[in-house]
Amino acid sequence: MSAETWPIRRLLSWTEQFLRDKGIESSRLEAQILLAHSLGCKKIDLYVRSDEEPTDAQRASFRTLIKGRVEGCPVAYLVGQREFYQLSFDVTPAVLIPRPETEFLVVECLRLIKERERPHLVDIGTGSGCIALSIAQQHRTALITATDVSAEALAVARQNAEKHRLAERVRFIQGDLLAPIAGETFDIVVSNPPYVSDNEMAALAKDVREFEPRLALEGGPDGLAVYRRLIAVVSEHLVNGGYLVLEIGATQEAAVRELIDKQGCFDSVAVRLDGQKLPRVVVARKK
Repeated sequence: MSAETWPIRRLLSWTEQFLRDKGIESSRLEAQILLAHSLGCKKIDLYVRSDEEPTDAQRASFRTLIKGRVEGCPVAYLVGQREFYQLSFDVTPAVLIPRPETEFLVVECLRLIKERERPHLVDIGTGSGCIALSIAQQHRTALITATDVSAEALAVARQNAEKHRLAERVRFIQGDLLAPIAGETFDIVVSNPPYVSDNEMAALAKDVREFEPRLALEGGPDGLAVYRRLIAVVSEHLVNGGYLVLEIGATQEAAVRELIDKQGCFDSVAVRLDGQKLPRVVVARKK
């Protein structure tokens, strides 16, 4: 057995099948990500180095990662990062793993501020900082504040700001929703609130339900608890003509529209679809 050789191509092939047998859908991609991390190289380099045999230490590291994945730990936590809107973000179990769907929030905010010289934005519940920092990276004169109730999440967000040399352009403040910025107004309030209902929580995949922060997922009995609290007070923090930009769950469009309409201070509400043509972003303009 010790005489066997395990070049990269064989390791990938075996691991892909192993993960598939364990019910992991993206088995090939995940095997590539974890092996590249173990080797300290880019995923694309695996093809160039396919005949290379990893060292014993690298194989041991890879086995540990595969064990963690089979136990349910998300790949992003195992490798400590996730790509999001042209940047790589450090992630830990203190923050929600950035999703591709959330990139539509960034796209919408950038569209709204494209012609503005020094737009003021606040990202509520910033988590890893992926929304705030992506906007800052794309719009060089935007003034951005990011809040989160979790000190651990803010530590990750600040780390990402330093990583991308954006620390001087994004202000991070700990506190619940809009409370830490009392008296301040913005051109845009953007947020990806927790919106998973109690019933939906039980049906989530194990790697989400058991590993990602419940604080960033749980939205109460109907998934709208945080929306109610945020929408009730957000007008105080928007300039006239300012925008509230929210990510929503695919079934929540009507309910969130109703919450916004009840405030009576918004003159338009629009919904943007994500890549799967599902309602994903609500944009409300203050009168």
